[in-house]
Amino acid sequence: MDAMDIQRLLEAARGDRPVDLLIRNARWVNVFNGEIMETPIAVAGGYIVGWGDHAAERVLDLDGRYVSPGFIDAHVHIESAMVGPFGFAAAVVPHGTTSVVADPHEIANVLGTEGIAYMVDCGEQSLLNIYFALPSCVPATGMESSGAVLDASALKPWVSHPRIVALAEMMNFPGVIHGDTDVLAKIGQMHTAGKPVDGHSPGLSGAGLHAYLLPGIASDHECTSLAEAREKLDAGMHIMIREGTGARNLDALLPLITARTARRLMWCTDDRHPHDLLGEGGIDSMVRRAVKAGIDPVCAIQMATLNPAEYFRLDAVGAIAPGRRADLIVMENIEDPVVQQVYIGGRQVAVDGRMVVDSSGPAITPPPASMHVALDRLDFAVAARGRRVRAIETVPDQIVTRSAIAEARIVNGRALSDPSRDLLKIAVVERHHATGRTGVGFVRGFGLGRGALAATVAHDSHNIVAVGVEDGDLAAAARALVDMGGGLVAVDQGRVIASLPLPIAGLMSDQPADRVCAGLDELLAAARHLGSRLADPFMTLSFMALPVIPALKITDMGLVDVDRFKQVPLFVEDEV
Repeated sequence: MDAMDIQRLLEAARGDRPVDLLIRNARWVNVFNGEIMETPIAVAGGYIVGWGDHAAERVLDLDGRYVSPGFIDAHVHIESAMVGPFGFAAAVVPHGTTSVVADPHEIANVLGTEGIAYMVDCGEQSLLNIYFALPSCVPATGMESSGAVLDASALKPWVSHPRIVALAEMMNFPGVIHGDTDVLAKIGQMHTAGKPVDGHSPGLSGAGLHAYLLPGIASDHECTSLAEAREKLDAGMHIMIREGTGARNLDALLPLITARTARRLMWCTDDRHPHDLLGEGGIDSMVRRAVKAGIDPVCAIQMATLNPAEYFRLDAVGAIAPGRRADLIVMENIEDPVVQQVYIGGRQVAVDGRMVVDSSGPAITPPPASMHVALDRLDFAVAARGRRVRAIETVPDQIVTRSAIAEARIVNGRALSDPSRDLLKIAVVERHHATGRTGVGFVRGFGLGRGALAATVAHDSHNIVAVGVEDGDLAAAARALVDMGGGLVAVDQGRVIASLPLPIAGLMSDQPADRVCAGLDELLAAARHLGSRLADPFMTLSFMALPVIPALKITDMGLVDVDRFKQVPLFVEDEV
């Protein structure tokens, strides 16, 4: 707000001129005192200017319905919804999410600061309040090839940007613990700007956790067990309870929520596919499930509003109070909080799960996709160097994996997939610099009996990741992805049987979420036809190349033992 805006709002607050909107007969949630209020809410210029009777240009009678501040997603990767920022807004706003803190880590790993600039430009033009946390780990480790490298000096010009509200998840916890100078510089320049630093430390405990927290890491969204969350809460961290598509931690962490702990807790979705956003919702689905499980509704709403607003110092959102934006949710029953109406800046934007205003935004040209692959050097053959191989084991509904040892199927001196034992080849092909570098390993849990699945959505560096039975299908899938400029694909006997182009950095579609869902439906049906037994094999596949989530992962450089934070050979016999 500039000085002229404030003067007009002051006139409305004093009663010297009518407010734009007066909301009557509402029971609204005061997240500061935990009480349900019944005084009229006065709105002018898109902001709350007070409550009580005011002369008004327009009166809205809610007939006893409940009103909550708009929900805030404390940590989300918009790219994981596979739609651009405007498409993402159209998907989440009808479910009551009016603000998000987005980490453009995915597009930054592909396109560097050019990708960050594109997301911020879209955020500034979006109906949704999109704030950003500055990607801290591009690349996440030195054990993979990314499209860009962003050190502290590259990030520094962005630190003071008003849309940047935090340093995003610091995944390089070994770098923090051992005092890496560039890592500490990133943390220090953010603290100098008065902005928090988000953490990312799955399974970290004891002295290692204490060392990680020492430079000022403030939050964590990677807790998968109650014991882990309690230890981190005890040590002073804010805990973001996550319920994404590939990582579902809400049920395990609900016992963490008590009257004494709740103000240090927030909700986040992290990574959600469009099916879940349109079907389940976002933060609203978490609030409903928490309330159904016995959590006090006001407490659950505080965790979705005031808590993240205070943590990220977002003084304009997160509450119904003078000076806050009139971002409001209308619900029939607080004990079953289903979003009926959504207001952003005092304007009704969604009713009964549908947008009632245009949220498409202006035409902002995305940067060109990064698809530079040495197709003439594709090679997925594995020469047998022993009898036993390390195998990645998927964990249902989680992005963590297990590390196993399996007997290799060896034919003519080469290790092959063995679908009878659900032992499939998994490969990561570098796609940013045409190096031809390819890491090949084995994985259990996908259940394919034939064909291959592949994607350019492969956290965090987003190289091509593929899983399949035959080398020919793996190669055909990689070629199809290059031809379409990135996306997801299913291949059988060298033929593409389903695909979803993602032309924005190989991560996002330029189509709306419902069309992306239709494409995903075809892909999931194709995956089931090929034998997959995972609910969403593409989401699972997208995390197989993430070398900061335990226990065993694969990058274009080979297998990574995340617990030891080092590369390891595929064949156990090669271990030194």
